[in-house]
Amino acid sequence: MPSDGCVFCAIAEGLAPAQRVHEDEHTLAFMDLFPVAEGHTLIATRGHYENVFEAPEEALAAVGRASVPLARAVRDAFRPDGISVYQANGVAAGQTVFHYHMHLIPRHDGVPLRLHGREMASEGTLAGHAERIRKALAGARGGPREA
Repeated sequence: MPSDGCVFCAIAEGLAPAQRVHEDEHTLAFMDLFPVAEGHTLIATRGHYENVFEAPEEALAAVGRASVPLARAVRDAFRPDGISVYQANGVAAGQTVFHYHMHLIPRHDGVPLRLHGREMASEGTLAGHAERIRKALAGARGGPREA
């Protein structure tokens, strides 16, 4: 664990396990340990910024750029009726990990909206979900995709 105790920094540094689906110079995307729905994915900045007020514009833009292909891959892999894109700043807003990140939450008609899951998913389940998203990302790179 990094000296600041941030679990997302530990994941970015390879010190804590996570089911990664994408990474680049500025961002890291991985499965939420407490998913609201199958395919619930987090996109975090590599650098540690507590919230939108601390993160530089370049880091926020990198998360935004990563969100588009990832949201499409989640949609292709899980076929939800919609996807919520959620980002919280501060306890009152529902932030529980104080490292800037965005949630991609698959949504299905008739299922009440929740921002955080109540049960930890098994490692095998998360590995399977990550693999589905990685395959969808790889397929998207192979040719033109529907918007």
